[in-house]
Amino acid sequence: MKTLGMIGGLGPESTIDYYRFLISAYRERVPDGSAPPILINSLDMNKGLRMVRAEKYDELTEYLVRELKVLADAGAEFAIISANTPHIVFDELDARTPLPLISIVEATAAEAKRQGLKKLTLFGTQFTMQGSFYPKVFSRREISLVVPTAEEQNYIHDKYMNELLFNDVRESTREGLFRIIDRMIEQEGIDGLILGGTELPLAIRDVGERKIALLDTTRIHVKAAIEEMLR
Repeated sequence: MKTLGMIGGLGPESTIDYYRFLISAYRERVPDGSAPPILINSLDMNKGLRMVRAEKYDELTEYLVRELKVLADAGAEFAIISANTPHIVFDELDARTPLPLISIVEATAAEAKRQGLKKLTLFGTQFTMQGSFYPKVFSRREISLVVPTAEEQNYIHDKYMNELLFNDVRESTREGLFRIIDRMIEQEGIDGLILGGTELPLAIRDVGERKIALLDTTRIHVKAAIEEMLR
């Protein structure tokens, strides 16, 4: 069994969810009461966000490569980054890291393809919604991505950064997010929603009776990690 290394802390609440889901997914596959080998390197969220906001992507890459090496030196055999936004530099990391990486974006695109989805929207930080790393991966699988309007992106980003990252889950925010979802179903014809921020499931656990697929990137990423661990 391979030892998983996880870059966490980006932010802390989703790292807790990742750990809980990893244990649960592992025990579904290995129901003997054992636990999987996991190493967590919990980073400073504010330090990473400062680099992203300043578009210091070379500096972010160096930071993450250095921290992945910490995991490798501790005995990890492959790794994941428990956040979407740092995948802005995934290609650069993948070329330089001492550990094989599992991409949250690639895993999510594979799941969308498996479900036969054609047109999805992407919720996350503005860095994720405005970035090219999701559309690039999804276009290779001939899947369209549409993002919310600029005003809607501002709303999602604000609620994400100032509430959900701190485990502050408000009903008013939940209602606001679903107004955006409903508009995009009606006006954009989406057949799926990507929760491209690992704290978003705190607010959006399901889509009710709406006839769209919900892709929780955290759970998808966890499943891919456990499959690799047991390969």
